[in-house]
Amino acid sequence: MASFKIEGGHKLGGTITPQGAKNEVLQILCAVLLTPEKVVVHNVPDIIDVNKLIFILGELGVKIEKLGKNSFSFQADEINLPYLESADFRRDGSSLRGSIMIVGPLLARFGKGFIPKPGGDKIGRRRLDTHFEGFINLGATFRYNKEEHFYGVEASELIGTNMLLDEASVTGTANILMAAVLAKGKTTIYNAACEPYIQQLCKMLNSMGAKITGVGSNLLTIQGVTNLGGCEHRVLPDMIEIGSWIGVAVMTKSELTIKNVSWENLGQIPNVFRKLGIQFEKREDDIYIPAQESYEIQNYIDGSVLTVADAPWPGFTPDLLSIILVIATQANGTVLIHQKMFESRLFFVDKLIDMGAKVILCDPHRATVIGLNHQSQLKATKMTSPDIRAGISLLIAALSAKGTSIINNIEQIDRGYENIEERLKSIGAKIERIED
Repeated sequence: MASFKIEGGHKLGGTITPQGAKNEVLQILCAVLLTPEKVVVHNVPDIIDVNKLIFILGELGVKIEKLGKNSFSFQADEINLPYLESADFRRDGSSLRGSIMIVGPLLARFGKGFIPKPGGDKIGRRRLDTHFEGFINLGATFRYNKEEHFYGVEASELIGTNMLLDEASVTGTANILMAAVLAKGKTTIYNAACEPYIQQLCKMLNSMGAKITGVGSNLLTIQGVTNLGGCEHRVLPDMIEIGSWIGVAVMTKSELTIKNVSWENLGQIPNVFRKLGIQFEKREDDIYIPAQESYEIQNYIDGSVLTVADAPWPGFTPDLLSIILVIATQANGTVLIHQKMFESRLFFVDKLIDMGAKVILCDPHRATVIGLNHQSQLKATKMTSPDIRAGISLLIAALSAKGTSIINNIEQIDRGYENIEERLKSIGAKIERIED
């Protein structure tokens, strides 16, 4: 178990380039299983969750070659299907929630897919019904071993159909989509997730020979094909990391430029930060954030308190609500944070309260933040990272706090952020990794 030691209260400055998007690349890497031909992927972030999935693909028999920093080639021409029913796979797959998305490609190409109950963040219930109901609609048979918490689907042939998803699940949409591209006939997926990451997956699959229309909408139409070929794909910059760097700049009153952010794929993110009173500029495809001594939360037109809530795309991503919450502690004004999708993601606010933040946890889904307008600097403390997004939020709080903070269980942060302490040091942060 490693820890971060952070000396807070220092101004930072410089330029940061965001890593490739974690939530996109997990889908893209699973899609390489759909073809025996070579697939080249660029801008792959070097983070724990992605490296775990690359390891699983290697154990499955995928030929993997590193082509340079953050670029890989994958060729799934000799798949080791017995690995799916091994004890090793039960161990490897259960440690990574993203591993669920290998099931759709394997089912489509080989007629069967298995997965242990996947792990990931401890942020509340994250059910898998949408995935498996989609496979069943395509003609697969589902089974679940309760004793070993092991899921399986099998089908001699997948048949296209019309389906209405019970929720606009991003990973569910990706999984069903990857199964449907090789199904016989036409499939329509209504209430599909339409995040940029799903759009990227659709573009990649189409470049491999799939026939997907409706990309960017919540109604996807897939005309099944018999096989797919290789392709070359570049992963988008990570919008969650971009939001995190905005948080770092604002909380430390620092001037920062974030390079190559793919503005057209940021959706509501810039608008929500602006509602908190944060100033920044679009400079070509960069975000420039000037040093700001204060920022004021906007009320609604009628004067009522602002609510920031998560919603399926194009709504605001739930992965940035914890960052918004931390930033709001030093704003001038009050905001209600409503985390609708996960019932445990706001529990990290106890540590912020220990640091001096004025936060009322109304219930597992809602917190009211009363901004201190930088009049009362957060105090350093010792804390533990419960998940990726809470972990980076606590790290941002520590960078702004007076004194030296310790954050334990930073493997959670490493799951989603590449080489975070070195990149923070490059802009002037006083941070040190301590290995136990």
